[in-house]
Amino acid sequence: MTLNSIDVEVNPAEETIRVGPLALRFLLTGENSSGSLAIFEMVVPGGQQLPAPAHSHDHYEESIYGIEGVMTWTVDGKQIELGPGQALCIPRGAVHRFDNRTSHDVKTLCMISPAAIGPQYFRETAEVLAAAAGGPPDRAKMAEVMRRHGLTPAPPPPRV
Repeated sequence: MTLNSIDVEVNPAEETIRVGPLALRFLLTGENSSGSLAIFEMVVPGGQQLPAPAHSHDHYEESIYGIEGVMTWTVDGKQIELGPGQALCIPRGAVHRFDNRTSHDVKTLCMISPAAIGPQYFRETAEVLAAAAGGPPDRAKMAEVMRRHGLTPAPPPPRV
């Protein structure tokens, strides 16, 4: 195979996916990396959090690189502040979530290896959130979408 026969593009997925108030833009998908890596930018407005339940994934690592602002990640119960120029690797099986506890937007670069999820997971999650019309999303529907894409929802936190 020669270089001329490889379909190479810069930022092959120019779509911005809105998941509730979050905005995601894939820079590289599994389709463009022979399944080895997916990379997307994520912007989380001030005061927002992960709209899906905390979760884990057994088939890939997720690494996060801070670009702007400070986001709080909770990984296996440990809170970690991630700011610009800092990186966090979430290992397979670790239960995690994020919260933007500031009033400023946060921008991160998220890397999934291997590229087990892509834009379709986020499109489907956005549909579940849109169907909730501003209320809490249907947890069973959200869990079904998550499981279909290789994420394992964590049980809801105990009520205090």
